[in-house]
Amino acid sequence: MTDSYPGTPNGDYAPAPNGKANGSLPSQAPSTTGVSNVVRKKLMGYVGFANLPNQVHRKSVRKGFQFTAMVVGESGLGKSTLINTLFNTKLYPGKEVPAPSAERPKTVAIESISADIEENGVRLRLTVVDTPGFGDFVNNDDSWKPIVENIEARFDAYLEQENRVNRLKIVDNRVHACLYFIQPTGHSLKPIDIEFMRRLHTKVNLIPVIAKADTMTEEEIRDFKARILSDIAYHNIHIYEAPTYENEDEEALAEAEEIASKIPFAIVGSDNVVDTPDGRQVRGRAYPWGVIEVDNEDHCDFVKLRQMLIRTYMEELREHTNSVLYENWRSGKLLGMGIAQDPSVFQEINPAVRSQEERTLHEAKLAKMEAEMKLVFQQKVQEKESKLKQSEEELYARHREMKDALEKQRAELEDKKRRIESGRPLTPDQKNTKKKGFLRT
Repeated sequence: MTDSYPGTPNGDYAPAPNGKANGSLPSQAPSTTGVSNVVRKKLMGYVGFANLPNQVHRKSVRKGFQFTAMVVGESGLGKSTLINTLFNTKLYPGKEVPAPSAERPKTVAIESISADIEENGVRLRLTVVDTPGFGDFVNNDDSWKPIVENIEARFDAYLEQENRVNRLKIVDNRVHACLYFIQPTGHSLKPIDIEFMRRLHTKVNLIPVIAKADTMTEEEIRDFKARILSDIAYHNIHIYEAPTYENEDEEALAEAEEIASKIPFAIVGSDNVVDTPDGRQVRGRAYPWGVIEVDNEDHCDFVKLRQMLIRTYMEELREHTNSVLYENWRSGKLLGMGIAQDPSVFQEINPAVRSQEERTLHEAKLAKMEAEMKLVFQQKVQEKESKLKQSEEELYARHREMKDALEKQRAELEDKKRRIESGRPLTPDQKNTKKKGFLRT
Protein backbone atom coordinates (compact mmCIF):
# COMPACT_ATOMS: atom_id res chain seq x y z
CA MET A 1 0.00 0.00 0.00
CA THR A 2 1.41 3.40 -1.01
CA ASP A 3 0.27 6.70 0.41
CA SER A 4 1.56 10.22 0.64
CA TYR A 5 2.46 12.63 3.34
CA PRO A 6 0.70 16.01 3.43
CA GLY A 7 1.98 18.33 0.79
CA THR A 8 2.72 15.75 -1.91
CA PRO A 9 0.92 16.40 -5.17
CA ASN A 10 -0.09 12.87 -6.08
CA GLY A 11 0.11 9.28 -4.99
CA ASP A 12 3.29 8.27 -6.84
CA TYR A 13 6.20 6.94 -4.85
CA ALA A 14 9.36 9.04 -4.87
CA PRO A 15 12.61 7.62 -3.42
CA ALA A 16 14.57 9.40 -0.74
CA PRO A 17 17.51 11.61 -1.76
CA ASN A 18 19.99 8.92 -0.68
CA GLY A 19 18.34 6.39 -2.98
CA LYS A 20 17.00 4.22 -0.14
CA ALA A 21 13.36 3.27 0.20
CA ASN A 22 13.26 1.38 3.50
CA GLY A 23 11.12 2.02 6.53
CA SER A 24 13.45 4.57 8.10
CA LEU A 25 12.38 8.09 8.87
CA PRO A 26 12.44 10.42 5.86
CA SER A 27 15.52 12.56 5.60
CA GLN A 28 15.07 16.20 4.78
CA ALA A 29 17.74 18.02 2.84
CA PRO A 30 18.27 21.71 3.49
CA SER A 31 16.47 23.97 1.09
CA THR A 32 17.61 27.37 -0.08
CA THR A 33 14.02 28.57 -0.40
CA GLY A 34 13.20 27.95 3.26
CA VAL A 35 10.73 25.11 2.50
CA SER A 36 11.82 21.60 3.52
CA ASN A 37 11.65 18.83 0.93
CA VAL A 38 8.86 16.32 1.63
CA VAL A 39 9.96 12.74 1.04
CA ARG A 40 7.40 10.11 0.10
CA LYS A 41 7.70 6.79 1.88
CA LYS A 42 6.23 3.40 1.15
CA LEU A 43 4.16 2.00 4.01
CA MET A 44 5.11 -1.49 5.12
CA GLY A 45 1.61 -2.26 6.36
CA TYR A 46 -1.92 -0.93 6.87
CA VAL A 47 -2.03 2.16 9.09
CA GLY A 48 -5.63 3.31 8.83
CA PHE A 49 -5.73 6.91 7.63
CA ALA A 50 -7.16 5.67 4.34
CA ASN A 51 -10.44 5.51 6.30
CA LEU A 52 -10.58 9.32 6.55
CA PRO A 53 -13.13 9.70 3.69
CA ASN A 54 -15.49 7.34 5.55
CA GLN A 55 -15.06 9.38 8.72
CA VAL A 56 -15.91 12.58 6.83
CA HIS A 57 -18.92 10.83 5.30
CA ARG A 58 -20.26 9.76 8.71
CA LYS A 59 -19.75 13.26 10.11
CA SER A 60 -21.50 14.89 7.15
CA VAL A 61 -24.46 12.51 7.34
CA ARG A 62 -24.77 13.16 11.06
CA LYS A 63 -24.74 16.96 10.67
CA GLY A 64 -26.84 17.11 7.52
CA PHE A 65 -26.53 19.57 4.65
CA GLN A 66 -27.86 23.03 3.82
CA PHE A 67 -28.59 24.23 0.31
CA THR A 68 -30.23 27.43 -0.89
CA ALA A 69 -31.42 27.86 -4.46
CA MET A 70 -32.84 31.04 -6.00
CA VAL A 71 -35.18 31.08 -8.98
CA VAL A 72 -35.48 34.30 -10.98
CA GLY A 73 -37.65 34.98 -13.99
CA GLU A 74 -40.86 36.50 -15.19
CA SER A 75 -44.17 35.15 -14.03
CA GLY A 76 -45.61 32.16 -15.84
CA LEU A 77 -42.30 30.52 -16.80
CA GLY A 78 -42.76 27.54 -14.47
CA LYS A 79 -40.29 28.33 -11.69
CA SER A 80 -42.29 26.72 -8.89
CA THR A 81 -43.14 23.71 -11.05
CA LEU A 82 -39.48 23.14 -11.84
CA ILE A 83 -38.51 23.19 -8.15
CA ASN A 84 -41.22 20.65 -7.36
CA THR A 85 -40.00 18.52 -10.26
CA LEU A 86 -36.34 18.73 -9.24
CA PHE A 87 -36.88 17.53 -5.69
CA ASN A 88 -39.86 15.32 -6.50
CA THR A 89 -42.02 16.85 -3.78
CA LYS A 90 -44.80 19.40 -3.44
CA LEU A 91 -42.51 22.06 -2.04
CA TYR A 92 -44.53 24.84 -3.66
CA PRO A 93 -48.33 24.74 -3.43
CA GLY A 94 -50.41 25.50 -6.48
CA LYS A 95 -50.70 29.20 -7.23
CA GLU A 96 -54.00 30.89 -7.92
CA VAL A 97 -54.17 33.12 -10.98
CA PRO A 98 -55.03 36.67 -9.79
CA ALA A 99 -58.05 38.42 -11.24
CA PRO A 100 -57.38 41.11 -13.87
CA SER A 101 -58.68 43.77 -11.49
CA ALA A 102 -56.45 42.63 -8.62
CA GLU A 103 -53.76 45.03 -7.51
CA ARG A 104 -50.31 43.80 -8.46
CA PRO A 105 -47.15 44.44 -6.43
CA LYS A 106 -45.24 47.57 -7.33
CA THR A 107 -41.76 46.16 -6.63
CA VAL A 108 -39.99 42.84 -6.83
CA ALA A 109 -40.86 40.75 -3.78
CA ILE A 110 -38.56 38.16 -2.17
CA GLU A 111 -40.18 35.00 -0.88
CA SER A 112 -38.36 32.04 0.63
CA ILE A 113 -39.59 28.65 1.70
CA SER A 114 -37.60 26.02 3.62
CA ALA A 115 -38.16 22.31 4.06
CA ASP A 116 -36.28 19.40 5.61
CA ILE A 117 -36.14 16.48 3.21
CA GLU A 118 -34.46 13.11 3.66
CA GLU A 119 -33.25 10.51 1.18
CA ASN A 120 -31.53 7.25 2.15
CA GLY A 121 -30.66 8.60 5.59
CA VAL A 122 -29.19 11.86 4.26
CA ARG A 123 -30.92 14.99 5.57
CA LEU A 124 -31.03 18.17 3.52
CA ARG A 125 -32.24 21.57 4.68
CA LEU A 126 -33.52 23.01 1.39
CA THR A 127 -34.35 26.70 1.02
CA VAL A 128 -35.83 28.08 -2.19
CA VAL A 129 -35.88 31.83 -2.78
CA ASP A 130 -38.48 33.06 -5.27
CA THR A 131 -38.67 36.54 -6.81
CA PRO A 132 -42.28 37.30 -7.77
CA GLY A 133 -42.71 40.43 -9.87
CA PHE A 134 -39.34 40.34 -11.63
CA GLY A 135 -39.71 41.59 -15.19
CA ASP A 136 -43.49 42.05 -14.91
CA PHE A 137 -43.55 45.85 -14.98
CA VAL A 138 -43.62 48.37 -17.76
CA ASN A 139 -40.49 50.02 -16.32
CA ASN A 140 -38.06 47.35 -15.11
CA ASP A 141 -35.22 49.71 -14.24
CA ASP A 142 -33.39 48.60 -11.10
CA SER A 143 -35.63 45.55 -10.78
CA TRP A 144 -32.49 43.58 -9.93
CA LYS A 145 -31.73 45.72 -6.85
CA PRO A 146 -33.96 43.84 -4.34
CA ILE A 147 -32.39 40.56 -5.45
CA VAL A 148 -28.83 41.85 -5.07
CA GLU A 149 -29.70 43.32 -1.67
CA ASN A 150 -31.16 40.00 -0.56
CA ILE A 151 -28.03 38.08 -1.58
CA GLU A 152 -25.74 40.59 0.13
CA ALA A 153 -27.94 40.57 3.24
CA ARG A 154 -27.41 36.81 3.45
CA PHE A 155 -23.65 37.36 3.12
CA ASP A 156 -23.85 39.97 5.91
CA ALA A 157 -25.73 37.54 8.16
CA TYR A 158 -23.12 34.84 7.58
CA LEU A 159 -20.25 37.28 8.24
CA GLU A 160 -21.94 38.37 11.47
CA GLN A 161 -22.15 34.73 12.58
CA GLU A 162 -18.46 34.24 11.83
CA ASN A 163 -17.59 37.22 14.06
CA ARG A 164 -19.46 35.86 17.08
CA VAL A 165 -17.66 34.49 20.12
CA ASN A 166 -19.54 31.19 19.85
CA ARG A 167 -19.45 29.88 16.27
CA LEU A 168 -20.54 26.31 16.90
CA LYS A 169 -23.93 26.71 15.25
CA ILE A 170 -23.49 28.67 12.02
CA VAL A 171 -26.50 28.55 9.70
CA ASP A 172 -25.56 28.88 6.04
CA ASN A 173 -28.34 30.80 4.31
CA ARG A 174 -26.18 32.05 1.44
CA VAL A 175 -27.54 31.48 -2.05
CA HIS A 176 -25.59 28.59 -3.58
CA ALA A 177 -27.23 28.55 -7.02
CA CYS A 178 -29.42 30.89 -9.03
CA LEU A 179 -31.60 29.46 -11.80
CA TYR A 180 -32.30 32.29 -14.21
CA PHE A 181 -35.30 31.56 -16.45
CA ILE A 182 -35.12 32.89 -19.98
CA GLN A 183 -38.23 33.32 -22.10
CA PRO A 184 -38.32 30.97 -25.13
CA THR A 185 -38.38 33.79 -27.67
CA GLY A 186 -35.82 32.15 -29.97
CA HIS A 187 -34.08 35.46 -30.68
CA SER A 188 -31.49 36.57 -28.12
CA LEU A 189 -31.21 37.80 -24.55
CA LYS A 190 -33.29 40.82 -23.63
CA PRO A 191 -31.67 43.88 -22.01
CA ILE A 192 -33.16 42.97 -18.63
CA ASP A 193 -31.59 39.49 -18.87
CA ILE A 194 -28.14 40.91 -19.65
CA GLU A 195 -28.34 43.57 -16.95
CA PHE A 196 -29.46 41.09 -14.31
CA MET A 197 -26.68 38.61 -15.06
CA ARG A 198 -24.08 41.38 -15.20
CA ARG A 199 -25.10 42.53 -11.74
CA LEU A 200 -25.20 39.10 -10.12
CA HIS A 201 -22.58 36.90 -11.80
CA THR A 202 -19.93 37.89 -9.19
CA LYS A 203 -22.21 37.15 -6.22
CA VAL A 204 -23.96 33.90 -7.08
CA ASN A 205 -23.55 30.80 -9.24
CA LEU A 206 -25.61 31.64 -12.32
CA ILE A 207 -27.27 28.78 -14.20
CA PRO A 208 -29.27 29.97 -17.24
CA VAL A 209 -32.37 27.96 -18.06
CA ILE A 210 -34.62 28.17 -21.13
CA ALA A 211 -38.14 27.80 -19.79
CA LYS A 212 -40.97 25.98 -21.57
CA ALA A 213 -38.65 24.43 -24.14
CA ASP A 214 -41.56 22.38 -25.52
CA THR A 215 -42.71 25.50 -27.38
CA MET A 216 -39.67 25.36 -29.69
CA THR A 217 -38.32 22.86 -32.17
CA GLU A 218 -34.92 21.20 -31.81
CA GLU A 219 -33.37 23.47 -34.45
CA GLU A 220 -34.79 26.58 -32.77
CA ILE A 221 -33.45 25.46 -29.39
CA ARG A 222 -30.00 24.82 -30.82
CA ASP A 223 -29.84 28.25 -32.48
CA PHE A 224 -31.28 29.96 -29.41
CA LYS A 225 -28.61 28.40 -27.17
CA ALA A 226 -25.87 29.59 -29.53
CA ARG A 227 -27.21 33.17 -29.44
CA ILE A 228 -27.47 33.12 -25.63
CA LEU A 229 -23.90 31.88 -25.21
CA SER A 230 -22.70 34.49 -27.69
CA ASP A 231 -24.40 37.30 -25.74
CA ILE A 232 -22.99 35.96 -22.45
CA ALA A 233 -19.45 35.87 -23.84
CA TYR A 234 -19.78 39.34 -25.42
CA HIS A 235 -20.81 40.93 -22.11
CA ASN A 236 -18.17 39.02 -20.08
CA ILE A 237 -20.75 37.28 -17.93
CA HIS A 238 -19.49 34.32 -15.93
CA ILE A 239 -21.94 31.46 -15.59
CA TYR A 240 -21.30 28.38 -13.51
CA GLU A 241 -19.48 25.59 -15.30
CA ALA A 242 -18.97 22.06 -14.03
CA PRO A 243 -15.44 21.82 -12.58
CA THR A 244 -12.91 19.21 -13.63
CA TYR A 245 -10.08 17.85 -11.51
CA GLU A 246 -6.80 16.11 -12.16
CA ASN A 247 -6.68 12.32 -12.33
CA GLU A 248 -10.38 12.13 -13.17
CA ASP A 249 -11.51 8.99 -14.92
CA GLU A 250 -12.78 9.09 -18.47
CA GLU A 251 -16.38 8.59 -17.39
CA ALA A 252 -16.34 11.64 -15.09
CA LEU A 253 -14.69 13.79 -17.77
CA ALA A 254 -17.23 12.68 -20.38
CA GLU A 255 -20.06 13.48 -17.96
CA ALA A 256 -18.67 16.97 -17.28
CA GLU A 257 -18.30 17.66 -21.01
CA GLU A 258 -21.82 16.47 -21.71
CA ILE A 259 -23.29 18.68 -18.99
CA ALA A 260 -21.30 21.69 -20.24
CA SER A 261 -22.57 21.10 -23.76
CA LYS A 262 -26.19 21.44 -22.59
CA ILE A 263 -25.79 24.91 -21.05
CA PRO A 264 -28.13 26.81 -21.13
CA PHE A 265 -30.50 24.02 -20.19
CA ALA A 266 -33.71 23.76 -22.22
CA ILE A 267 -36.14 22.29 -19.71
CA VAL A 268 -39.74 21.28 -19.33
CA GLY A 269 -41.11 21.05 -15.81
CA SER A 270 -44.07 18.99 -14.70
CA ASP A 271 -44.93 17.12 -11.50
CA ASN A 272 -47.96 15.41 -13.06
CA VAL A 273 -47.93 11.74 -14.05
CA VAL A 274 -49.38 11.09 -17.51
CA ASP A 275 -49.90 7.96 -19.61
CA THR A 276 -47.87 7.48 -22.78
CA PRO A 277 -49.29 5.87 -25.94
CA ASP A 278 -47.26 2.73 -25.20
CA GLY A 279 -48.84 2.35 -21.76
CA ARG A 280 -46.10 3.82 -19.53
CA GLN A 281 -46.69 6.31 -16.73
CA VAL A 282 -44.20 9.16 -16.75
CA ARG A 283 -43.84 12.70 -15.44
CA GLY A 284 -44.60 15.01 -18.30
CA ARG A 285 -47.14 16.97 -20.28
CA ALA A 286 -49.73 15.48 -22.60
CA TYR A 287 -50.52 17.24 -25.88
CA PRO A 288 -52.78 16.25 -28.77
CA TRP A 289 -49.69 15.44 -30.84
CA GLY A 290 -47.93 13.42 -28.12
CA VAL A 291 -46.39 13.38 -24.63
CA ILE A 292 -43.37 15.38 -23.44
CA GLU A 293 -41.46 13.30 -20.90
CA VAL A 294 -39.59 15.33 -18.31
CA ASP A 295 -37.10 12.57 -17.47
CA ASN A 296 -36.36 11.73 -21.11
CA GLU A 297 -33.08 13.28 -22.30
CA ASP A 298 -34.31 13.17 -25.90
CA HIS A 299 -37.17 15.53 -25.02
CA CYS A 300 -35.45 18.15 -22.77
CA ASP A 301 -32.37 18.84 -20.64
CA PHE A 302 -34.08 18.38 -17.27
CA VAL A 303 -32.03 15.28 -16.40
CA LYS A 304 -28.74 17.09 -17.06
CA LEU A 305 -29.87 20.08 -15.00
CA ARG A 306 -30.78 17.82 -12.07
CA GLN A 307 -27.52 15.95 -12.48
CA MET A 308 -25.52 19.17 -12.33
CA LEU A 309 -27.51 20.88 -9.60
CA ILE A 310 -28.14 17.97 -7.24
CA ARG A 311 -26.64 14.60 -8.05
CA THR A 312 -23.08 15.56 -9.04
CA TYR A 313 -22.14 19.16 -8.29
CA MET A 314 -24.23 20.29 -5.32
CA GLU A 315 -21.20 20.20 -3.00
CA GLU A 316 -19.08 22.02 -5.62
CA LEU A 317 -21.74 24.74 -5.79
CA ARG A 318 -21.58 25.14 -2.01
CA GLU A 319 -17.79 25.14 -2.00
CA HIS A 320 -17.50 27.66 -4.86
CA THR A 321 -19.95 29.96 -3.10
CA ASN A 322 -17.93 29.80 0.12
CA SER A 323 -14.36 29.88 -1.19
CA VAL A 324 -14.74 32.22 -4.19
CA LEU A 325 -17.93 34.29 -4.28
CA TYR A 326 -18.26 34.89 -0.53
CA GLU A 327 -14.53 35.46 -0.02
CA ASN A 328 -14.42 38.06 -2.82
CA TRP A 329 -17.41 39.85 -1.34
CA ARG A 330 -15.97 39.61 2.18
CA SER A 331 -12.62 41.08 1.07
CA GLY A 332 -14.36 43.98 -0.66
CA LYS A 333 -16.57 44.54 2.37
CA LEU A 334 -13.66 44.69 4.82
CA LEU A 335 -11.58 46.90 2.51
CA GLY A 336 -14.54 49.24 2.22
CA MET A 337 -14.60 49.46 6.02
CA GLY A 338 -10.92 50.40 6.05
CA ILE A 339 -9.65 47.02 7.28
CA ALA A 340 -6.61 45.98 5.24
CA GLN A 341 -4.68 42.75 5.54
CA ASP A 342 -1.01 43.04 6.53
CA PRO A 343 0.94 41.54 3.59
CA SER A 344 3.56 40.15 5.99
CA VAL A 345 1.02 37.96 7.77
CA PHE A 346 1.30 34.22 7.14
CA GLN A 347 4.56 34.59 5.20
CA GLU A 348 7.17 31.90 5.64
CA ILE A 349 10.08 33.32 7.69
CA ASN A 350 13.42 31.72 8.58
CA PRO A 351 13.48 31.26 12.40
CA ALA A 352 17.14 32.33 12.60
CA VAL A 353 16.45 35.50 10.61
CA ARG A 354 13.34 36.18 12.69
CA SER A 355 15.36 35.71 15.92
CA GLN A 356 18.09 38.08 14.68
CA GLU A 357 15.46 40.68 13.75
CA GLU A 358 13.88 40.41 17.19
CA ARG A 359 17.31 40.73 18.85
CA THR A 360 18.12 43.81 16.75
CA LEU A 361 14.79 45.38 17.64
CA HIS A 362 15.36 44.59 21.34
CA GLU A 363 18.86 46.10 21.30
CA ALA A 364 17.57 49.20 19.54
CA LYS A 365 14.87 49.50 22.18
CA LEU A 366 17.42 49.16 25.00
CA ALA A 367 19.70 51.76 23.37
CA LYS A 368 16.78 54.16 23.08
CA MET A 369 15.84 53.63 26.73
CA GLU A 370 19.49 54.15 27.81
CA ALA A 371 19.73 57.39 25.83
CA GLU A 372 16.50 58.65 27.39
CA MET A 373 17.75 57.75 30.89
CA LYS A 374 21.07 59.56 30.26
CA LEU A 375 19.21 62.64 29.06
CA VAL A 376 17.02 62.65 32.16
CA PHE A 377 20.09 62.17 34.40
CA GLN A 378 21.92 65.06 32.75
CA GLN A 379 18.89 67.31 33.20
CA LYS A 380 18.67 66.39 36.90
CA VAL A 381 22.43 67.03 37.37
CA GLN A 382 22.21 70.40 35.64
CA GLU A 383 19.28 71.41 37.82
CA LYS A 384 21.16 70.34 40.99
CA GLU A 385 24.34 72.18 39.92
CA SER A 386 22.29 75.30 39.19
CA LYS A 387 20.75 75.18 42.68
CA LEU A 388 24.11 74.58 44.34
CA LYS A 389 25.70 77.47 42.45
CA GLN A 390 22.86 79.77 43.47
CA SER A 391 23.22 78.72 47.11
CA GLU A 392 26.99 79.24 46.95
CA GLU A 393 26.56 82.75 45.56
CA GLU A 394 24.10 83.58 48.34
CA LEU A 395 26.57 82.31 50.97
CA TYR A 396 29.41 84.34 49.45
CA ALA A 397 27.23 87.48 49.46
CA ARG A 398 26.27 86.99 53.12
CA HIS A 399 29.89 86.32 54.04
CA ARG A 400 31.01 89.57 52.44
CA GLU A 401 28.23 91.49 54.19
CA MET A 402 29.16 90.05 57.60
CA LYS A 403 32.86 90.74 56.98
CA ASP A 404 32.16 94.35 56.12
CA ALA A 405 30.07 94.75 59.28
CA LEU A 406 32.85 93.29 61.45
CA GLU A 407 35.43 95.60 59.88
CA LYS A 408 33.21 98.57 60.58
CA GLN A 409 32.70 97.59 64.25
CA ARG A 410 36.43 96.93 64.65
CA ALA A 411 37.19 100.37 63.29
CA GLU A 412 34.75 101.96 65.77
CA LEU A 413 36.24 100.06 68.71
CA GLU A 414 39.75 101.07 67.71
CA ASP A 415 38.61 104.67 67.58
CA LYS A 416 37.05 104.47 71.08
CA LYS A 417 40.20 102.85 72.44
CA ARG A 418 42.37 105.67 71.16
CA ARG A 419 40.04 108.25 72.67
CA ILE A 420 40.10 106.62 76.08
CA GLU A 421 43.88 106.21 76.10
CA SER A 422 44.36 109.84 75.14
CA GLY A 423 42.08 111.00 77.96
CA ARG A 424 39.54 112.51 75.78
CA PRO A 425 35.99 111.94 76.97
CA LEU A 426 33.41 110.43 74.73
CA THR A 427 30.86 112.77 73.19
CA PRO A 428 27.35 113.03 74.81
CA ASP A 429 25.83 111.61 71.78
CA GLN A 430 28.11 108.65 72.11
CA LYS A 431 27.14 108.26 75.82
CA ASN A 432 23.42 108.37 75.11
CA THR A 433 23.76 106.08 72.13
CA LYS A 434 22.33 102.67 72.74
CA LYS A 435 24.98 100.02 72.91
CA LYS A 436 24.87 97.81 69.94
CA GLY A 437 25.75 94.18 69.89
CA PHE A 438 29.02 92.87 68.69
CA LEU A 439 27.44 91.08 65.82
CA ARG A 440 24.47 92.40 63.90
CA THR A 441 21.86 90.03 62.73
